[in-house]
Amino acid sequence: MYKAARLSASFVKAELKVGTKMQDYPDYYRVLKATDGTSVALSNFEGKSPVVVFFYPKAATPGCTKEACAFRDAYGKFKDAGAQVFGISSDSVQANGDFAKDHRLNFPLLTDQSDFLRKSFGIKGDMLGLLPGRQTYVIDKSGKVVLSFNDQFNPEKHVDEALKVVKTLV
Repeated sequence: MYKAARLSASFVKAELKVGTKMQDYPDYYRVLKATDGTSVALSNFEGKSPVVVFFYPKAATPGCTKEACAFRDAYGKFKDAGAQVFGISSDSVQANGDFAKDHRLNFPLLTDQSDFLRKSFGIKGDMLGLLPGRQTYVIDKSGKVVLSFNDQFNPEKHVDEALKVVKTLV
C-alpha cells in the first residue's frame, strides 16, 4: 500500500507558480475538446499569443456563471491585448456548450473531463477539498506562467487580475 501511494504522488507535479515553464508539464500539450467544436492544446499558442485560462468548478452554478460572464464582458479587452481566453472544467462538452450558449460566452470552454490538467497543474480543491479549485493562469507567449490566482469567493476578481497582467504583456 505504501508503494502505491508513493507512486501516484509522483504523477502530480507541483502547483503551477509564476515563473513555471509550461514546457515542463506534459499536459500543456494535451488536446481538449472545446464548445466551438474544435480541439485545443494550450501549447498551440506558444510563440503566438498570451493565454488566459481559468478553471471553474461547475458550469451553470452561481459563482461560475459570475466568473464566466465577467470574462465575457471583458473579452474585448483581452482580445485587444492579443490574448486567448479559455474556461476549463470537468463538465461534459454538452454541459459546457449549454452553459456557453445560455450565457452567450464569446470564448471557448474546454472539457477536462478526467481532471487531467487540474491534477497535473496541482490545483488544490477549495472548502476542505469539497469543491474543485477556482484557479486562473496567464501564460505568456514564451509558455511561462506570469499569473497564478486562486479565489473561490470572488469569481469576478479573476478577470481583473488576469487583465492587469495581460495588459503588461502588450
